[in-house]
Amino acid sequence: MGVKRQKHAKKIMGFYRHSFQFREPFQVLLDGTFCQAALRNKIQIREQLPGYLGGAAQLCTTRCVIKELESLGKALYGAKLIAQRFQVRNCSHHKDPVSGSTCLLSMIEDGNPHHFFIATQDQDLSNKVKKKPGVPLLFIIQNTMVLDKPSPKSLAFVQKLQTNQLVPEYQKQSIVELKEKEGLAKQEGEKRRKRKRAGGPNPLSCLKKKKKKTPEGQEPSAEKKKRRKRKRNR
Repeated sequence: MGVKRQKHAKKIMGFYRHSFQFREPFQVLLDGTFCQAALRNKIQIREQLPGYLGGAAQLCTTRCVIKELESLGKALYGAKLIAQRFQVRNCSHHKDPVSGSTCLLSMIEDGNPHHFFIATQDQDLSNKVKKKPGVPLLFIIQNTMVLDKPSPKSLAFVQKLQTNQLVPEYQKQSIVELKEKEGLAKQEGEKRRKRKRAGGPNPLSCLKKKKKKTPEGQEPSAEKKKRRKRKRNR
């Protein structure tokens, strides 16, 4: 693996790790075209992809992708065998299978909350993926796997996040759930309901008045009058 290509992938993975919270194991959704290209170019996806992405990876697909490969017959029999080795992620098309590209697009709706990578050779699917922020795109070119640079949509989305103009819906829900779990939502509500109570009287104003002390050697006038009366009676 070329050093330059590895540095390129590391830089892009850093972008998705820090800006969209991608974590190991990375979940990579593969379609039939990617499996076919890997087979043709003798690429060992399971062995080579984790090293290229710089971390553990879970290779997965959907029932719709496998159904599509089965319907195409012998021409894509090898690609079908490869896809069947991967984990199958549940999609919303159990009763009515759709095309592989339509199914993969449905898996990254609502801001790609499951942090899927999309691995495809389908140019139309690639263009649609680039219109959704936070979805890394993998493809094969010249016998090597390539992680596409972040799309303009992803770059613009991150810029809005940095200026606090936009928060993804799934992150909003996560914040609400975390607050409820920690009991912060109730505390915030109680703080809003609390009103400042009227203060009581100043305790200093309630102090008892001190009695005036008479100067030493002097007697109160009432005592003097009593003594004068006694002397006269005598």
